[in-house]
Amino acid sequence: MLRYVAFRILSTIPVMGVVALFVFVLLRLAPGDPAAVIAGDYATAEDVIRIREQLGLSDPLFIQFMRWLGDLLQGDLGTSIFSNKPVTLLISQRLEPTLLLTLTTIIFSVAVAVPLGTIAAYRAGSFIDRLVMLFSVGGFSIPVFVLGYMLIFTFSMSFDLLPVQGYRSPFSEGVLPFLRHIILPTATLGVIFIALISRMTRASVMEVLEEDYIRTARAKGQSEMRILVGHALRNAAVPIVTVIGIGIALLIGGVVVTESVYNIPGLGRLVLDAVLARDYPIIQGLMLFFSFVYIFINLIIDLCYTFLDPRIRY
Repeated sequence: MLRYVAFRILSTIPVMGVVALFVFVLLRLAPGDPAAVIAGDYATAEDVIRIREQLGLSDPLFIQFMRWLGDLLQGDLGTSIFSNKPVTLLISQRLEPTLLLTLTTIIFSVAVAVPLGTIAAYRAGSFIDRLVMLFSVGGFSIPVFVLGYMLIFTFSMSFDLLPVQGYRSPFSEGVLPFLRHIILPTATLGVIFIALISRMTRASVMEVLEEDYIRTARAKGQSEMRILVGHALRNAAVPIVTVIGIGIALLIGGVVVTESVYNIPGLGRLVLDAVLARDYPIIQGLMLFFSFVYIFINLIIDLCYTFLDPRIRY
């Protein structure tokens, strides 16, 4: 086990290197010039050239990449072009809202999707099953920002039940204000996740319910609840946990849109602001951070397999 974990951790190094190179080159090939944005609309060509030289953007791409890679190996993600603050500081300041939004979304989605998928599999072909599948298709079809504005219009503007936007920290402003501000973003971001997990849960549980040991358990007189939870759901857990790990990528993309809709000062909003401003160091740092988080979560998911299925050994 320890050897496998060490190998997986070491294998992330070349992966992160490829991600760093891809992000660096892609940003440089994309249209737009941060020097022109900094100079303003009334700047001359000489002003833009001078700013580019000050930022080091006039150097060859290879030199820029090696300079950035050297700083990265020392734990320095760079300095923001516009705010002149370290990228690591900006990430740490925006980490709490994104982390708590992601955590509440995962808890809410798993708590709703797994029972829905299990019931749909147990009642396959029934009205409940068709209703769950309809919800799953709708969850994938509705864009995040459209659903967000619909929820704002319904629960904030029409009935005045929840705040329109904003964020309140549970550590400094209390749990109740935090919950009031996080409910709508969690519901908006959780719909896609619920659709994904519920469909996979339904398919996995339906496959397990056709196994011989399920018929044996029924022949022994065990209750349907024990069969569903103790046998079917437990043996279907590996693909469900896998799709939860894959769904983290959907959450990373959805966080950017959700935080923009609800004006949450998290990493997603920081990504959007950096892209609009062409702030290369922030974009590069955030992409590396998100990639590392995704790789780390997949490692945790792989290690969970041994606890879910004793036949799996590393």
